[in-house]
Amino acid sequence: MALMDFIKKQFIDVIQWTEEDDGTLAWRFPMAGMEIQNGAQLVVRESQLAVFVNEGQVADVFGPGTHKLTTQTLPVLTYLKNWDKLFESPFKSDVYFFSTRQQLDCKWGTPQPITVRDADFGAVRLRAFGNYAFRIADPKRFHTEISGTREAYTVADIDGQLRGLVLQNISNAIASSGIAFLDLAANQLTFAQALARQLAPEFEKIGLQLEGMTVQNVSLPEELQKVLDQKIGMGMVGKDMGQFMQYQTAQAIPKMAEGGGGSGIAGDAMGLGAGVALGQVLAQNLAAGLHPAAAPVAAAAAAVGIKPEEVMATLEKLGDLKAKGILTEEEFSAKKAELLKKLV
Repeated sequence: MALMDFIKKQFIDVIQWTEEDDGTLAWRFPMAGMEIQNGAQLVVRESQLAVFVNEGQVADVFGPGTHKLTTQTLPVLTYLKNWDKLFESPFKSDVYFFSTRQQLDCKWGTPQPITVRDADFGAVRLRAFGNYAFRIADPKRFHTEISGTREAYTVADIDGQLRGLVLQNISNAIASSGIAFLDLAANQLTFAQALARQLAPEFEKIGLQLEGMTVQNVSLPEELQKVLDQKIGMGMVGKDMGQFMQYQTAQAIPKMAEGGGGSGIAGDAMGLGAGVALGQVLAQNLAAGLHPAAAPVAAAAAAVGIKPEEVMATLEKLGDLKAKGILTEEEFSAKKAELLKKLV
């Protein structure tokens, strides 16, 4: 019976792996009912590594090339098997192939806003996404730590773990980059480089090498976007606080005029006040910018020197308010006289 079993055995003389599709990181050569002949050929293609595992222990690792399997080419396995001379009988061992090609366009992103520390705002929240590329650099460690004895191990199997590593290290990457939170969107390359430096040791722990990291977008929460808009406006008018307050006033007046409520009368009154105030603010800003030393005089002149068409438009609005009962005859006459004086 033992002789018949020996005859029925199939002996392997060529061991190789041709990758049929993308995304496979590790693949176990099918050994069921078969043994490896002494002198068999191991074919390891470019972008591959092969590992011999004996009774759960990693024995020998082979790089690209064609290898003849003998005690000289399997030193660790020879030691484990206690071969004190050239073996002639077939032997059995698990053979795993690992792809060392770059695995490209692996996505990462924040499903929910994450909280990070910032020197300017304390704790803030952000969303970000991008992609990264990696490859297997240490097949022995990857086999021991990750893939194990599975028949095949793919990128999809490890995708969730790698995404978690990215999200876990975002906060530290922002801190180490030295980039202010409001400047992150304009410094995505620097942010990506800092994130890659933070992640590289984590990938190495499981036998991987991070080849590239991109940050495609960093989005700010709504409240911080408003702060950013104010910062841009401040830059447009300069760092003088008086000018900034005038800028804020000019931004607020149109909103106040629009938000006068459902009454058309109230909206007209607010629009009238907004027009006069806005004209004065703009005139003062222009005078201060052209002649800083004579700013008070220029502001007064701007308030007096109103164009005739502006006076007529204001008088028409005042007349509408009087017709609607908002202004009395006396109030209308007083405002009319005041406006006419400005034409002198």
